Amino acid sequence: MNQTERKDAGLIYDPQVPELMEEQARRLELLYEFNQTRPSQWEKRQELMQKMFGSLGKGCYLEPPFHANWGGMNVFLGDNVYGNFNLTLVDDGRIYVGDNVMFGPNVTVATPNHPILPLLRGPRPLQYNRDVHIGKNVWIGANSVILPGVTIGENTVVGAGSVVVKDLPSNVVAVGNPCHVMRPIGKRDEEFYFRQEAIDWENLPPRH
Repeated sequence: MNQTERKDAGLIYDPQVPELMEEQARRLELLYEFNQTRPSQWEKRQELMQKMFGSLGKGCYLEPPFHANWGGMNVFLGDNVYGNFNLTLVDDGRIYVGDNVMFGPNVTVATPNHPILPLLRGPRPLQYNRDVHIGKNVWIGANSVILPGVTIGENTVVGAGSVVVKDLPSNVVAVGNPCHVMRPIGKRDEEFYFRQEAIDWENLPPRH
């Protein structure tokens, strides 16, 4: 079994072997080109994203600068995914993102990890990867970190600055370090959008 096969199987492997580094370098060229685009170059960004990602749904928008260890090759985006400034997807493993997911500024989603045993971390550090799954309609607040192997259920909100170390269920608000469920999303959220400020449903733009 070569190092690429070990990587794909979730085993400990050497990420610095030539066959992996050469493919990674090609992918990072596309990422570099994406980050050099001007704000007016919408069509060029879309063309590059089609090449960069493992799959790309309709209506996705990522605000440069965007960072990914493999340029997005192992990232699979649903429809209408939005990423604010400095989204970092460390995509040595696979990252699956559902429809209508929003990432705040400076969010990091990581799939690689390193063994605890010092012998395996030097002088050439070995690693292994665990996939991350983010359900549809999830909102991840600014400066949050999602660690390898985590699954986040649909409709959940992750508060700013959270460190998500284990799975989160659907339909909750979760916050903190380590991130924990604060409360379910419920009836009050249908009435108020911020503290005691009521949602003016009759004046909202149409929801498609």
